[in-house]
Amino acid sequence: MSLESNKALIRRFYSEIDAGNIDALDELVDENYLDHSPPPFPGLDASGREGLKQAFRMFWDATPGRHAVEDQVAEGDKVVTRLLCSGTHKGDLPGIPATGNAMKMTATVIHRIEDGRIVEKWSDKDVLAMLQQLGVISSAP
Repeated sequence: MSLESNKALIRRFYSEIDAGNIDALDELVDENYLDHSPPPFPGLDASGREGLKQAFRMFWDATPGRHAVEDQVAEGDKVVTRLLCSGTHKGDLPGIPATGNAMKMTATVIHRIEDGRIVEKWSDKDVLAMLQQLGVISSAP
């Protein structure tokens, strides 16, 4: 695949998630997908593509929102995407009851693509800001 095709794959990945179409990941993500930076919540027991779908279903149900792609760079079989994730905490997350709070979180994500599917992911997410916005951790004065 070309670099532009790889970038388009990642943009489609986020568009499908934002539309709540988690089953589209069957087409976009390899069955043996490896997440080097899994979500920081207990209770996610599946691995591979099914684990990813489980995590996104949980987040979609609890914090419906969107991913805004702010920058994207591709080289070789990798795509780096800088995102702004936003949503509203309408449902419970593990250990965090729904607050109704708006939430914004930045993330930088590297996806590796093989044969037209996402096979690996590394990410840095501003989880501290997310937890502060959800009232789990207080903000510094």
